[in-house]
Amino acid sequence: MSESNGQVCVVTGVGPGTGAALCRRFAAGGYRVAMLARSGDRLRELEGEVDGSRGYPTDVTDPTSLRTTFAKIRSELGPVKILLTNAGNASFGDFRTITEKQLEDAWRINTMALLVCAQEVAGDMIDRGEGAILVTGATASLRGGEGFAAFAPAKAAQRSLAQSIARHLGPKGVHVAYVVVDGVIDIPMTRQLMPDRPDEQFLQPAAIAEAFFHLAHQDRSAWTLELDLRPFGERW
Repeated sequence: MSESNGQVCVVTGVGPGTGAALCRRFAAGGYRVAMLARSGDRLRELEGEVDGSRGYPTDVTDPTSLRTTFAKIRSELGPVKILLTNAGNASFGDFRTITEKQLEDAWRINTMALLVCAQEVAGDMIDRGEGAILVTGATASLRGGEGFAAFAPAKAAQRSLAQSIARHLGPKGVHVAYVVVDGVIDIPMTRQLMPDRPDEQFLQPAAIAEAFFHLAHQDRSAWTLELDLRPFGERW
């Protein structure tokens, strides 16, 4: 691990795949990483594995709890330089079978949480004239599949919100980017669900995290607003 640069990175939605990989990559890059997830047990395990990390059990769908967590992070670690909003949900079903709650839950975790998180970190980023807000998106943000009647609208709203935030913060020196993850991420659950799927059709979490790290450190003369990531064997 490189020596700490004294800067703070927040990762929401810290699960066994992309979230944990993001924490590891940015900690290896010298950041103090604030890890957000609902599971305190998972965060405690990662604290032991990832140097410079601290877990904050939080439900990102609860704005009051989320704002309280960000206040605690600022008090304990300092102002946030990098925000990685990775929290999401897997909500499936066509428009006749999904419930109103599924639609609302998908919106709260994907779109509303982005709004609250961005509001909480923007002030310090603007004051410094630098920072990055990177959002884990999905192909569903670009088109509504039949079985994604709850997930796709939430992701589309998330993508539009990210664009709006980018237009507001970009001229102030803050880089905002949306990462369209197009494919199945390689985690134990997906391997169990798809045991016959070839390796080349899985996205590796560490490779996704590397792309995020690159985005967070781009020269401002050539910022990326939107990035597609997909395994080379994925059809598109």
